[in-house]
Parts: sequence; structure tokens; C-alpha cells
Amino acid sequence: MGRATVIGAGSWGTALAKVLAEKGHRVRLWCYEASVAEGIADRHENLDYLPGVRLPDTIEVYRDHAESLEEAELVVAVVPSQWYRQVMSEAAPHVPADARLVTATKGIEIDTLERPSEILIELLPEHEPTVLCGPSFAVEVAEGDPTAIVAASRDADVARFVQEFFNTERFRVYTNDDIPGVELAAALKNIIALASGITVGLGYRHNSRAALITRGLAEMTRLGLAMGAKATTFAGLAGLGDLVLTCNAELSRNRTVGVRLGEGESLDDILSGMRSVAEGVRTTRAARELASRHGVEMPIVDEVHHILFNGKSPRQATADLMLREPKPELWGGADAT
Repeated sequence: MGRATVIGAGSWGTALAKVLAEKGHRVRLWCYEASVAEGIADRHENLDYLPGVRLPDTIEVYRDHAESLEEAELVVAVVPSQWYRQVMSEAAPHVPADARLVTATKGIEIDTLERPSEILIELLPEHEPTVLCGPSFAVEVAEGDPTAIVAASRDADVARFVQEFFNTERFRVYTNDDIPGVELAAALKNIIALASGITVGLGYRHNSRAALITRGLAEMTRLGLAMGAKATTFAGLAGLGDLVLTCNAELSRNRTVGVRLGEGESLDDILSGMRSVAEGVRTTRAARELASRHGVEMPIVDEVHHILFNGKSPRQATADLMLREPKPELWGGADAT
């Protein structure tokens, strides 16, 4: 078995550490918060981010990057996008030269509009990063529900290494070579999940959600194609799979934020009471800027942006989407929505 270090002890990082430890790998988990580290070390439970899930006794917890990364063969970065560059900059000098590097963060850096893998390439240019994404709620993975996700890398051998490192009878990994597509799909679907939640909060039902998921996927695909991704990626696990999950399930943080917005709560009030990050809020700003930069129409993203940051009524935003100029249903790069 191998030696892995997971950087980030939120719900997803903790769940991935559990998967790896239960497979028999030696796992070190780096925690930013002292209380989280103490809880895992003393009680083998992440009370803040994954309560009720017993963690393997073999998971070692560290708050020092040098100690956590010593002799690691696989390094998995699971840090929220707004802190990603800072944390990985601090970790980078201690990453072993021969370690495989994985990013499992779903988001886009606001200041640079860079994806997590692009940040890793800047910080650790000698490493070929792999992106690990797909339809996966942390608690369900941690509790052993069968789950399938994607490992994307430009190097097929690296992707297969990550695939084999993670694969178990309950956690299946498919390989892919489309890093931009997998990363963009993982980030953009959170915006559509916000929109889906808004329709629920407004009292709309299944027709509305089906329309949003389908047209949202069209928007995601258009931007992806403009940025060099493959259309097929958006029809796979990282695209359609993750989109359906986050738009429909009550466990989705982004959908939950949307529901509360639709019910009339303010964004500030919603976010002030959340411990975990709803990446879709920040990603909406980044996606709108990317769409403008690449000349791509994303009307759902535009309306979500107006609701989040310009105080637009969710009901009015929905009406404005429905009353846009009638158009044919096309797909991919030809689809102007």
C-alpha cells in the first residue's frame, strides 16, 4: 500500500482520507483548525465537518506541512478556492519531488480566474496535476455509499496511478484527459445548483428544475468549449452527473443557499450562519467574468449574479429568463440559448 497526504480537513478532505485509510494506505491529514485536528486525533471524528462518522484510527493528523508531507507518494489538495493559493504556497516547498499531485477542489480563483490545477502548475511546475471530481457528497462517501468520480490528467499514466490508488468496491474512479472540462464542470454546476434552489424556494416544482438543469448544462458546455474543454466531458460524471446531484439533493450547500434566497432571505444572513463553504456564490462572479472574456452567453449565470450581488428579486429574475428572445434549441458551441 502507499503513503498519502490529504491537505484540508473539511468534509470532503476527511471523506477522501477515510477512503484511502480504509483501503490500507498510510494517510496523513493536514488540518488548519486546531479544534478539528484535536477532535480527529482524540475521538477519531470530525465533529465540525463530518459529525457522526467514525474515522479509522490509522489516520494521522498534522498541522505542520513539513511533517504531514514527509515521504508522501500521493498529495491530495482539498482546500476551499479562496484559500487554495495561500495554503498550497505554504505546502509546496515540502511536497516530495516524486509525489503525485491531486486537486479535489471545486471552484475558480476570483482574482486571477484560474482553476485549482493551474495554480498548482504555477506553484509546483515539475508535477503533473490530476483533477479528482464527480457527483459525491462527502457524508455519503464516508458512510460507504457506492460512488463514481473522475480523475483527469494530461498524462494517462498519472491518471491511472490515481485511479488505482483510490479504487475500492465502494469508490470507483474513471480516468479522463480533459482537465479544463472536468474542473469547469465541477465549478460551474454550483451556480446552476443555486438557481435550482431558488426555484424551490419560490415554490416552483419539477418542470422548472428540469429546465434549469438542461439549459444550465448548455451554458456550462458553451463556456467549456470556448476555453478548450471537450463537450463529452459535460455529459459525463463531472458534468451531468454532478449537476443532477447538486441541483436535486438537499445535502447540496449551494442548492440550500438558493432555496433560502428564493424564500426571501438575504445572502449576508445566509452566509453568516454557514460553517462550510458554498463555492457557487464566489464562482458566479468568476464565471460571469470568464463568459464576458470569451464572448459566451450565460443568461442563467447572469440572473444568479443579479440576485446575489445586485439585489434583484428571484421571481423577477425567473420571469426575465422565461421572456428572453425565443430561440431554437441547439447544443454546444452553436447554442446561443
